[in-house]
Amino acid sequence: MHIPESDWKRLRRLKPIALDRSYADRSTDEHSWPIISWRLMALIPCVLVLLGTAPRGLSAQQVIDAAYRPRISEPTYPVGAGPVVLVDAGHNAFHARDEHFAQLADILLRDGYRAAALRDAYSARALAGADVLIVVNALADRDVDNWVLPTSPAFTPEEISAVREWVENGGSLLLIADHMPFPGAAADLGRAFGVEFMNGFAIVESEWDPLVFRRSRSTLRAHPLTDGQRAGERVDSVVTFVAGQAFRATHARVCPLLVFEAGVVSINMERAWEFDDATPRVPVEGWLQGAAVEPGGGRVAIFGEAAMFAAQLVGPRQQPVGMNAPAANQNLQLLLNTLRWLSRAPGVEGTASAERPPLCPG
Repeated sequence: MHIPESDWKRLRRLKPIALDRSYADRSTDEHSWPIISWRLMALIPCVLVLLGTAPRGLSAQQVIDAAYRPRISEPTYPVGAGPVVLVDAGHNAFHARDEHFAQLADILLRDGYRAAALRDAYSARALAGADVLIVVNALADRDVDNWVLPTSPAFTPEEISAVREWVENGGSLLLIADHMPFPGAAADLGRAFGVEFMNGFAIVESEWDPLVFRRSRSTLRAHPLTDGQRAGERVDSVVTFVAGQAFRATHARVCPLLVFEAGVVSINMERAWEFDDATPRVPVEGWLQGAAVEPGGGRVAIFGEAAMFAAQLVGPRQQPVGMNAPAANQNLQLLLNTLRWLSRAPGVEGTASAERPPLCPG
């Protein structure tokens, strides 16, 4: 979830949503939501604009939760001895800015990885020596402050070929592309690994609430990323936040991780956060917000929402959004499991072997 400075004023066209006082008492299978209705949180930017009190920049409404520093009880690798993880900081990635990178790097370092920012274009030389590449919400230069269609590709064909070859030769990629325009910017890279991104906003429009994916409802699927390897690593529920994207697999070897239920639609806007009743809506039941695939000798994990792996404070009341949200207390474990699977940590199995093709478990 990210609202650029240039789009705050456009939020006055956001379709009103009736607030339901009873929502604060609604609970999931395991957790209760915070007191403030998430529908209200979705409306805060709109209300601020209507009152003429909207901030000039995003920072007043969406900041890193500096107090979030979760304990990692059993680090995967000895400190400073783990695989090399590069975080893309060269394609205008919002979540690779200094404060966001510091938060992610802290988790990586305390789990034993060696983390660094990659500011160069993708190439065989730039990726040499890296074990994992993390790409979050990349954008082309022209789209940084212009979230309107058409969305330009964030990567050149040469960069995509370099990443594809690197993965097939054993590298691992974590690709995260949030709501429009990020899916359009990363569409070619996703397509290279068997998924088709929809450049929209995936939500339950009547609610504008976070989405909960549960193993008990088969919207969270079995896989080494969700099962874990050691005791306590199994993930049974994951929360994503308003709003991400929907994508679909175009190759049988793409394993679903997070699957949308009925009622979720993709609102396909021409300009981010600006829509009305005439804006196209596509039902995305059965589409994905998380998947994994093993092309060649490498591994790729793909997610369609970024806040789920961050820890932010949003709105005047500093509502926790991301891994710091009480209901999302297994999101961190999913992130750790994902990194361990991508880095081939000891004891973490893939879905493929010499005897068994890389098809999905279950």
